[in-house]
Amino acid sequence: MRRAKSFNLKMMPSSGQGTHRTPVVAAKRGKRFMNTEISDPQRRQAVAAAVENLTSGRFREDFARRVAMPTVSRDPKHRADLWAYVEEELGPLFTRLGFELHVFSREPAPGPFLLACRIEDPSLPTVLMYGHGDVVAGLPEAWAPGLKPFELVERDGRWYGRGTSDNKGQHSVNLAAIEAVLATCGRLGFNLKYLIEMGEEYGSPALAELCADEAELFAADMLIGSDGPRVGLKKPTIFLGARGGLNIHLEVHAREGYAHSGNWGGLLSNPGVELSHAIAALISPTGECLVPELTPGTIPPEVREALKDCAIETSPGDPELEPWWGAPGLTQAERVYAWSTLEVMEIEVGNIANPLYAIPPWAKARLQLRHPVGVDTEAVEPAIRRKLDEAGLHRVQIVPPTDRSFPASRSDLNNPWVHFITRSMTETVGSRPTILPNLGGSLPNTIFTDTLKMPTIWVPHSYMGCGQHGANEHLPISIVREGLAIMAGIFWDLGHRAAA
Repeated sequence: MRRAKSFNLKMMPSSGQGTHRTPVVAAKRGKRFMNTEISDPQRRQAVAAAVENLTSGRFREDFARRVAMPTVSRDPKHRADLWAYVEEELGPLFTRLGFELHVFSREPAPGPFLLACRIEDPSLPTVLMYGHGDVVAGLPEAWAPGLKPFELVERDGRWYGRGTSDNKGQHSVNLAAIEAVLATCGRLGFNLKYLIEMGEEYGSPALAELCADEAELFAADMLIGSDGPRVGLKKPTIFLGARGGLNIHLEVHAREGYAHSGNWGGLLSNPGVELSHAIAALISPTGECLVPELTPGTIPPEVREALKDCAIETSPGDPELEPWWGAPGLTQAERVYAWSTLEVMEIEVGNIANPLYAIPPWAKARLQLRHPVGVDTEAVEPAIRRKLDEAGLHRVQIVPPTDRSFPASRSDLNNPWVHFITRSMTETVGSRPTILPNLGGSLPNTIFTDTLKMPTIWVPHSYMGCGQHGANEHLPISIVREGLAIMAGIFWDLGHRAAA
């Protein structure tokens, strides 16, 4: 389906209020989320107004309503919820803030795409922002007592609920900051386009085609997105791209039916053993990828320089780091942000819950390669085939994956916009953010870098221990508070300093 006609949805006040002007409060000395040395009084007001959304309870009210919407993109039963999130929740907010709305429906995307545009002056800088409103399955049976996936619950300084960190909480922070700057200044002072997709957890189908077909409409000077985690709970972070994600399916099919292990052991091949050796040929006992073509070979000097002072920090409840695991000779930051990891996601052989004491007829495994820029993805499968054949594992098949892959991407570390956003964040919180060349995970970032030809800067409002995609997903309120201040500062600076 081609682009729908642009339209304005019925204006609907957020939180049951009419046109809202956020009250401006003075910054409290000593609060980490705000640097009391911010020079411009109006900038201080904008930052304080954004944070007041949290202290007044208004942010929580809006956030709770969004989390309660079960926008599960992989479940066809929730297709109406995907549309409701755009048409009933975010659309009215954007309209009230002076944005023109463009809504698209494209097969095979499970839900709509919303592009909200506020063009104040074509001569001003234009920023494209990105977020997604869909979530993974709720898994209600796995959550801790008293917690539910589609109900916002506050506990121990955290907000629990599906989508709190991925991604409803993150774009809610950005939207509240935009509203605060508009309430304080009356205008943004730059042009803003905000893209919300409802199929990111489905693999972002049709997003690349949509951006290519509507490249002029999506055109901007840079992208600012908020997704993924910070490097640490208390470390504001910028990352400039994402590692690629490529799924590799291995299978061994020996025969039909199980064979008694006493009668046939030693006479029939065991697919589970063959598959185990195949995995061992690809990954060392300490987690090193043994196929050179699956790694970048070297780490660029500018990437190594950016990561030299980066330390991976854990928070209470996070897994304990294991320094002995991974590529040797690299720091832990280099392993996750500058190198490739080949991981076993699932193995299936026999039936361990109901053992038959028989030789299984087949074995399957799904591996996942996370890789930075510098890996030729077309060479991955042939390289794995060669490695398996060299080990004599000719019967191990590489089966075409059914799940979507993501290419790797990385914007220039020395791009002027990177320095601009870094200075803005430093002024707001009083310390320089951690700058990563790319996220360890995968995002549809190449759509913006390669298709739309713009630098990308991601400012995440989450952390690695947030529980995304699992039970007990949560977002620390401290990150929300700091994120509101950071984004209000960025938006104010874009409107008052970027044009210069």
